[in-house]
Amino acid sequence: MSDLDTATLATAANTARGLAIDAIHKCSSGHLGLPLGAAEIGAVLFGEAMNYDPTAPKWINRDRFVLSAGHGSMFLYAWLHLAGYDLSLDELKNFRQLGSSTPGHPEFGETPGVEATTGPLGQGVGNGVGYAVSGKMAAARFNTDEHTLFDHHIFVLAGDGCLQEGVCHEAAAFAGHFQLDNLILIYDSNDVTLDAMAVKTQSEDTPARFAAMGWDTTTIDGHDLAAVAAAISSAKANDNGKPKFIECKTEIGRGIPEVAGTAAGHGESGAKFAAEAHQLLGLPPETFTVSDPVRDFFKARNTEQATAHAAWQDTYEAWAAADPAMAQLLTSGLARAVPTDLLEQIPEFDPEVKLATRAAGGAVLQPVAAAMPLLVSGSADLYGSTKNYIKSARDFEPQAGTPGGRNIWFGIREHGMGAIMNGIAYDGIFRASGATFAVFADYLRPSIRLAALSHLPTLYLFTHDSIGVGEDGPTHQPVETLSGLRVIPGLDVLRPADPEETAGAYAAALQRTDGPTAMMLTRQSLPTQNEIPVQVRRDGAYHGGYIARQEESALELILLASGSELQHAMVAATEIGTGVRVVSMPCMERFDRQPADYRDEVLPPACTKRIAMEAGVSALWWKYVGSDGRVIGIDRFGISAPGDTVMEQLHMTPAALVAAAKEITRG
Repeated sequence: MSDLDTATLATAANTARGLAIDAIHKCSSGHLGLPLGAAEIGAVLFGEAMNYDPTAPKWINRDRFVLSAGHGSMFLYAWLHLAGYDLSLDELKNFRQLGSSTPGHPEFGETPGVEATTGPLGQGVGNGVGYAVSGKMAAARFNTDEHTLFDHHIFVLAGDGCLQEGVCHEAAAFAGHFQLDNLILIYDSNDVTLDAMAVKTQSEDTPARFAAMGWDTTTIDGHDLAAVAAAISSAKANDNGKPKFIECKTEIGRGIPEVAGTAAGHGESGAKFAAEAHQLLGLPPETFTVSDPVRDFFKARNTEQATAHAAWQDTYEAWAAADPAMAQLLTSGLARAVPTDLLEQIPEFDPEVKLATRAAGGAVLQPVAAAMPLLVSGSADLYGSTKNYIKSARDFEPQAGTPGGRNIWFGIREHGMGAIMNGIAYDGIFRASGATFAVFADYLRPSIRLAALSHLPTLYLFTHDSIGVGEDGPTHQPVETLSGLRVIPGLDVLRPADPEETAGAYAAALQRTDGPTAMMLTRQSLPTQNEIPVQVRRDGAYHGGYIARQEESALELILLASGSELQHAMVAATEIGTGVRVVSMPCMERFDRQPADYRDEVLPPACTKRIAMEAGVSALWWKYVGSDGRVIGIDRFGISAPGDTVMEQLHMTPAALVAAAKEITRG
């Protein structure tokens, strides 16, 4: 690095500090510690080390930067502005204000250059690992001997809070084992957490911990521009099969002596010293200023980056001309394209078959995976139980020379799996799915919530969905999990009742590209509902709810059920009488999005005598049955016994529906 570069980058670092101070002081809210302490890291990343084109923030071979410590958002906003992204000074002035492009924590899709929504600490580390997985897969799938489309790196900036969270450890262990040497984690090591000095809560040798997980590690002075640049350059050049961990020793709140190096420097308390800080940092007294030398530096850098992007575009066009089919595949992945005839490509099941819906899901996955070659399927060490292994594909194993494999063995790391899936989805080339038992869904709940917030089309396959698990007992019987997932805004929860509903559910889930879907699948075998035409079951799953059994006389009563309880409703309806309608409700969220006339056709408002049954907590069903209705649910934990016995003991039977029908019709 030349003296001129060092001088200009040092000025840029102080300029970024000033912008952070001014924005946080103006709104009296935010976190100054990281933006001030890591300013030199930002200067090197955006001023020298990363390949990006701010005029094309989604260029597919850009280096990705993820700010895992999302509370330090003004670090990212300041550098995006200086680097030339479409983020104006006015947006910095509106930091944390209604309608701005600078929300309190970075949000994917809201701000150009923001690669992930990183609110909860540690999530960004997992997202970075997911980006690295996607990069490895993309290079293996699309690069050729003549044309290199993908050779970018993933940078993650994280602090002590991120590294203390369990999701970080899960994701880091995965990255080390799977040799993701395109991943560079920069640790803002300032010896401070929010409440106190870090020594209050941690004493481990963090680089040694990462080295033990298979990472290359180094420790440097995070304020030494030359040292930061050399460490990052070495990390990018070293494709040795190990992800890179760079511990940057920094001073939190650097530039405001009153709080620097203390826990008080973490938040906004130092902002009141804004005027003194401007003077100390060599900045003019006016707020939100950027000097001409800094502007000129980044303009020149952007010209260089645009030239590099143009050269890559030439390579891309030559590659696309050489293999138009592969180019179309990449284009379809980036567009989140799904075959319009996906459901038609799933063969109908033998009507005599009796399958658990997890097994039906495994059968459905095979033609779906053939129709969608960029769909990847992972499991938390449970492929044998979740049945979601793509049989025609290899495993994702960079260390075995198969980074293009589509089956991802996440290990017993549900939280890490969720965050990694999000990273794959953020990258936007591959369609991510992952599986575990339903009772463990809460281990990845923060990741599911962020997927919904970010409109990511991730697919979660949760098996062993109810008390039907049986002998494993209440610890493994997820009575509350269905409803717990249903209350996450933007998440669809599909619980099919038989193989054909499962086929429809799979197609519906994958055709949804504006948010995540959870599939809830049984361990126990279920009867095929042959009384209902195949297409009705498949289409019914798409609509979320449908008429499974039409009444044969004047409508008197409606029975509603989902999943494994639909069988009981069908049997009970026959015994109760000809005026009974059965409604299958595999997905409340999809049903609620249907037009009012469709919903009223399925659930006529005039018929207020309704009974719902589901092997889970009852609360959410009342919106369908109303005050005149009944819900047969399970508002307690389960029992350790054979599944059929547990179902009978907790009243998941046709007899319970018949008894409730007699009670409600007498009323």
